[in-house]
Amino acid sequence: MIISTADLEAMEKLPRVQLATTLPGPKPICLVGTRSITGTSNLAPFSSITHFGSNPVLLGMVTRPDTVDRHTLKNILDTKEWSLNHITAGILKNAHQCSARYPSTISEFEATGLTEFHHTGFESPFVKESPLRIGIALEDIIDIPSNDTKLIVGRVKLIDLPEHTIKKDGSLDLTELGTVASTALDTYFSITEIARLPYAKPNSQFKKQQVTKTSGVGKAP
Repeated sequence: MIISTADLEAMEKLPRVQLATTLPGPKPICLVGTRSITGTSNLAPFSSITHFGSNPVLLGMVTRPDTVDRHTLKNILDTKEWSLNHITAGILKNAHQCSARYPSTISEFEATGLTEFHHTGFESPFVKESPLRIGIALEDIIDIPSNDTKLIVGRVKLIDLPEHTIKKDGSLDLTELGTVASTALDTYFSITEIARLPYAKPNSQFKKQQVTKTSGVGKAP
């Protein structure tokens, strides 16, 4: 099956959105916590989060066109900070409900039953039930003219997590944390570590996996 640009443009909006957001495969999803200048806390799920470097540690996410009220974007522009809160299976339904379009005067914490949590010196709210909470300060907002979205880039200011879930090499045990991933607008996945492989170098010796084909799709045994 081949889907062309013309086919994509002819699709109804929701199926096209579902297809487009599934194409990259499972992605990290977090609740973004912000606070308005009037003091109302906001939570919104974002699945476009990625890292842009480790010195300094920069994380970014994409926000949709601001043709309607985007509470998260407005709050970030006003306060210059936000929190990222990993989602687990235990709070998945609450987190998903945060995608509903509540008015700006309603806090998603109160609407969904999640617990607001604060760190000293950081105004944006965190989710108490989340096992991994990250505080971020705004560095840059980059316009993407082709579809009027914006790339929001921030510097990590604090990381709050259980000490036993950070490994000696600095990596996080996401399986132990219970972090979930997502595709489309409504589908979620658990994370299981398959393997840890050595740093790849051109002269490394490795055994090439045998690839078999089933129904036209290549699978590694």
